[in-house]
Amino acid sequence: MAIRQPVVSVLGHVDHGKTKLLDRIRGTSVQAREAGAITQHIGATEVPIDHIYKVCNKLIGNKKFDVPGLLFIDTPGHHSFITLRARGGSLADIAVLVIDIREGLMPQTIESIRILRQYKTPFVIALNKVDTIEGWISEEGRPFILSEKQQQAHTVEVFNEKLYTIIAQLSEEGIYADRYDRIDDFTKNVALVPISAKEGEGVPDLLLVLIGLAQRFLESRLEKGEGPGKGTILEIKEEKGLGKTLDMILYSGTIKKGDMVALGTRGAPVVTKVKAILKPKPLDEIRDPRDRFDSVPVLHAAAGVKISCQNVEGVIAGAPMLVVKNEKDPAIKTLQEESTVKIETSENGISIKADAVGSLEALAFEAKANNIPIRKYGVGEITRRDIVEAAYGDKKNCVLLGFNSTLSKDAEAELAMHPELKVITNQIVYKLIEDYTEWVEESKRQAEGDKRAEFSFPAKFKILPNCIFRASKPAIVGVRVLAGRIRPGENLIGPDGRDCGKIKSIHTGEETLKEAKQGEEVAVGIDGVTAGRQINEEDVIYVDLIGSAIKPLKEMDLTEDEKMTLEETIAIKRKDEPFWGM
Repeated sequence: MAIRQPVVSVLGHVDHGKTKLLDRIRGTSVQAREAGAITQHIGATEVPIDHIYKVCNKLIGNKKFDVPGLLFIDTPGHHSFITLRARGGSLADIAVLVIDIREGLMPQTIESIRILRQYKTPFVIALNKVDTIEGWISEEGRPFILSEKQQQAHTVEVFNEKLYTIIAQLSEEGIYADRYDRIDDFTKNVALVPISAKEGEGVPDLLLVLIGLAQRFLESRLEKGEGPGKGTILEIKEEKGLGKTLDMILYSGTIKKGDMVALGTRGAPVVTKVKAILKPKPLDEIRDPRDRFDSVPVLHAAAGVKISCQNVEGVIAGAPMLVVKNEKDPAIKTLQEESTVKIETSENGISIKADAVGSLEALAFEAKANNIPIRKYGVGEITRRDIVEAAYGDKKNCVLLGFNSTLSKDAEAELAMHPELKVITNQIVYKLIEDYTEWVEESKRQAEGDKRAEFSFPAKFKILPNCIFRASKPAIVGVRVLAGRIRPGENLIGPDGRDCGKIKSIHTGEETLKEAKQGEEVAVGIDGVTAGRQINEEDVIYVDLIGSAIKPLKEMDLTEDEKMTLEETIAIKRKDEPFWGM
């Protein structure tokens, strides 16, 4: 059976050279025309096999492949990649992760790795900017394995240092990678292809690795289905003379002009008719073409294409497209189910919001992996209603996480009325989870501090020898805190239960302290006692506790020394009151 071209998604940290690489492959300058030279929209480029033969000629000679070419998708970032779903998984058949050899793994690189794993998408790594290595001699379009042989020994040494640093960083993320020309089993190792997107070096190696892996491992997935066309919508755009159009990847089957199609929305699918199919020329860019699109009557997968339909009201990016027989086609219900987000919820959980369905699923996936229950979820910007709903519940779950979602003005105004609600937003999923985890830990520490302020905690100190500085009114003695922490205002008792006064002040040098912790040596002013009578050098003195505090104290996160001191204090108190603290 004939096979279609694989869909190849290009991911990586901002400014690591994703679009520059594609510009080099297709011989364009899309990046220069982007705002700030940063990709703003999702693009697609068809690279036919004849072009690949030409670029890879020095490596393959006259060898031929069954794969008809590669369809590249360029995304503004990792979060765009996860909005591109097909059949409940990733739209991409294989991915290229671009890493700057000088910078190594960056936050979005790590994010991309986690997302590729989540969707079980095979990938290769393009190790970009080898031309920036000191002493590197570049030659335009030269394969890396030929280029390396032309470098001086010290340059190769520097290159290898950077290479092994990145291999070690990948290993920390659970990715076992090596140079593509040193791998025996591509199912166990991720291929690293050193390249220079600027000079074109290593690009032949990269294309060859992609074609080879696609033919060897993805052939069954790439079988050309002749059934109804299935696709994923990349973007909705306004075009002169056409109105709203849909940039789309057709990943399966066939679509014809005049076909009835179902398009995904936030609710029920829109069923409409295809007015025109506009296909960019090979090596041209769907989002920024150099030449006019070709109007075609029929299109076979896989292809990046622009379609014009009679009605696209409510259609959203990342949504599926399906060719149907009519408005009652049972496949429409399947499409609606595919568009519906299915996230496990809990009565006691936090709220989450994301910019697209795929983003939401990625956030829910990470939340579940970190045992974070979810009560409410949604797609789009954070609204006033989201704030009101998230603010409902206990303090622990009074949180809203926003992945690539911004707050509406109404939401900001409402949030000001709910100081108890914590809203955390981030454009990187795992950073969002980290921020949430840090906030939870800080809240615990704060709550613990609040509880410690409510009543005295188990603590004891020892009066140091030769450290009685004043006998009384108040007695001032030097002490070492043996366990817990002591504060002014706390009552004191001796090991025999006798009253040992009250802490009036704590000092170190000229500084007055609010508390002294275990291990610290300080001067303590004690009211109500006379040194040499009620208290003496070498005495161990305990903080007096109240009986009603014992139960909550036992439930708190005490240190081992605090637990031991608590038991000692209970034993002292029960000498006079056998049921004290029960």
